[in-house]
Amino acid sequence: MSAEIKVPTLGESVTTATIAKWLKKPGEAVTADEPVVELETDKVSVEVAAPEAGVMGQQLVAEGDEVEVGTVLASVEAGSGAAKPAAAAPAPKKAAEAPKAPAGVQTQPTTSGPVARPATPPSDVVAQGAAHAPMPSAQKMLTEKGLSPAQVGTGTGKDGRITKGDVLSFLTQPPAATPAAAPIAPRTDDPREERVKMTRLRRTIARRLKDAQNTAALLTTFNEVDMSAAKALRAEYREAFEKKHNGVKLGFMSIFAKAAIAALKEFPAINAEINGEDIIYREFVNLGIAVGGPNGLVVPVIRDADTLSFAGIESAIAGFGKRARDGSLKLDELSGGTFSITNGGIYGSLMSTPIVNAPQSGILGMHAIQDRPVAIGGQVVIRPMMYIALTYDHRIVDGKEAVSFLVRVKQNVEDPRRLLLEV
Repeated sequence: MSAEIKVPTLGESVTTATIAKWLKKPGEAVTADEPVVELETDKVSVEVAAPEAGVMGQQLVAEGDEVEVGTVLASVEAGSGAAKPAAAAPAPKKAAEAPKAPAGVQTQPTTSGPVARPATPPSDVVAQGAAHAPMPSAQKMLTEKGLSPAQVGTGTGKDGRITKGDVLSFLTQPPAATPAAAPIAPRTDDPREERVKMTRLRRTIARRLKDAQNTAALLTTFNEVDMSAAKALRAEYREAFEKKHNGVKLGFMSIFAKAAIAALKEFPAINAEINGEDIIYREFVNLGIAVGGPNGLVVPVIRDADTLSFAGIESAIAGFGKRARDGSLKLDELSGGTFSITNGGIYGSLMSTPIVNAPQSGILGMHAIQDRPVAIGGQVVIRPMMYIALTYDHRIVDGKEAVSFLVRVKQNVEDPRRLLLEV
């Protein structure tokens, strides 16, 4: 008996993944629920575990290959793993014999190494060349759009294979950006330079940010906040807050989150999105919080943030930060956001223009707190000030709404009592 190891469901809008690393080799003993392969998706890395204890069978795909949800990656054979490693050596003698795969899985013979799932029918491979053959999801999109692989060119997948992301990038290019084919001189690297291939996550971040700029009419408006009241509130109730809520710390992020949520209720267009020729308005707030992880920026989502207390928001943010650093964020935590907040101030940024996380229509940018002279009551005084920014999609949000939203956030943070009285 053998158990199949398949690509699990990867979350909303994620249909493919890349084999990042095999954690177990054929013939090695594995235990139930032990990670055997690491997948890299457009959002996070995912470890796939063995469904039961046994011996690791043959790997049906190689590192770097793109696979779809449900694809069989390998199998776990019955046994303890003591004798299997030694039996793995004669494998090259059976190069002409097709390896046995679980029922329903297509394989192709190779002379050595892991067996890769065919990307396209053999006739297509012969016509296009196996090196640049589109991945299944890419081929489907090419067919739907009436394109040929030759139009897209060399892909970013392994051995230059075309991925779905390559097709999407090609479709978003302006027509004028595709000049007639001309020889391009290869870049000559300096010996002191190091060339590193972009990870799937980094390529996705780059593509999605550029797509947002190309699709939305992005505009940024600024204001500044006097943080005196928020700092005094935090200083006065910090210890009591932590004691009351089992060590959860009171930070500025929950104050800004509450202030933004209250403002979103007044200006619902900033919490909406464009879908085709329709606008989708929401009566809830799923708040995305930008978090820096070891592999790049991710935006986990606090669902129904408008129903949570200060402590609930702070607890969720702390959990996101820890899991982002550990690389253990789940895919469903990274989807479904309706509005986002990013805090460049933790890195020392005084002012920036954040990019909207599509298909959302707005993102609030926080920045560093800096003592600055301001005029209050006809006198110049020193106050802790913070610049805030709102980037919004001008297709759905008018300038008056955007400016009024940011003013309301400013008022709520400068006088947190407004949040309690809902005024």
